[in-house]
Amino acid sequence: MSSVTQLARPQQTAHRIASEEEALAVARTLADEFANGASRRDYERALPYEELDRLSASGLLAITVPSDYGGIDVSNVVLAEVTAILSEADSSIGQIPQNHFYILEALRHDGSEAQKRFYFGRALAGDRFGNALSEVGTKTVGNYNTRIAPDGAGFRIDGRKFYSTGVLFAHWVVIFALDGEERLTMSFAPRETEGIEIVDDWDGFGQRTTGSGTTILRDVYVPADAVVQHQKGFERPGTIGSVGQIIHAAVDLGIARAALKETIGFVRDKARPWTDSGVERAADDPLTIARIGELAIRIEAAEATLERAGRRVDQAQVSLNQENSVAATLAVAAAKVLTTELAIDATNVLFELAGTAATKRGLNLERHWRNARTHTLHDPVRWKYHVVGNYHLNGVTPPRNGAL
Repeated sequence: MSSVTQLARPQQTAHRIASEEEALAVARTLADEFANGASRRDYERALPYEELDRLSASGLLAITVPSDYGGIDVSNVVLAEVTAILSEADSSIGQIPQNHFYILEALRHDGSEAQKRFYFGRALAGDRFGNALSEVGTKTVGNYNTRIAPDGAGFRIDGRKFYSTGVLFAHWVVIFALDGEERLTMSFAPRETEGIEIVDDWDGFGQRTTGSGTTILRDVYVPADAVVQHQKGFERPGTIGSVGQIIHAAVDLGIARAALKETIGFVRDKARPWTDSGVERAADDPLTIARIGELAIRIEAAEATLERAGRRVDQAQVSLNQENSVAATLAVAAAKVLTTELAIDATNVLFELAGTAATKRGLNLERHWRNARTHTLHDPVRWKYHVVGNYHLNGVTPPRNGAL
């Protein structure tokens, strides 16, 4: 790597997680810590800088680093469950690393050996990678105005990004831009790079502490060895989109789990039975019991579907071909559909069963619905139904992109 890249970040260390079992245990420990302040952070929009530092130090952000580069390369089943555990505690914190892991997967696919050694090494040290991907004002979400142009031994980038999830907490801003031949590139720039301005202007009603602000890029210089040809990852079978999407599905699963937990606690301890129910406690209402049972069963079904999807992605990573890549895409699409619908339903049921008292602003229980409604808007599930249906009915191979 160039001296510019090497000297950009101070050396730091993070715990090295040794096994998948340890990764899950670390996630549960952190989740217990993060859950305590989740409602307050959402209510006050207090950004989780300290929590992200603990997440970095824990080693969880390096669990997908391939074993050839010093990592343990956890299965996607474990990656999804780690995400769901963190998201149940605080869905904003659960979502923030999504782009980080997407970037590591893209690096696995298309980075040079030198790039892999360097950036995987930074992940192992605890560095966080934040995205500068999505834009507003383009024809579709898949179009980009941000451009990268040659300049001496490197390149210059100009553009403006929106929905830059996690970039406020990132050590590296990973910029997606089109080159002169309309190919999508992915460039790694230290956050302190001249010309990068990060604006904390995310005002969505949900996922309020994800740091999803605007990133402004003014004549940003990146050395040639910091640029990855991201377009190549979608010109052949791959798992970049599947890894990104399974994490999104896991965030929604975590939200659903949190909503069910809140519902059970409120119904047991605070809710009153309906006048015509004939029972002394809300928890004895047979209609309430049935609704709780329905949600619990659907959560188990979603968990099983997500696990199956993770194993399909694992298989595609081990033996990457068209058949396995398509199987992973379809399985992850199914999981994303189920967890999307489940998260929205579970957060609605929270108020259906808990009643009017649950709407008190100080309880901030509505954050679960706001978070579910906001996060599930990332990729429209109606198109996932279409992709799956078109494959089975007409034999049409799913398109290759980061949303599948």
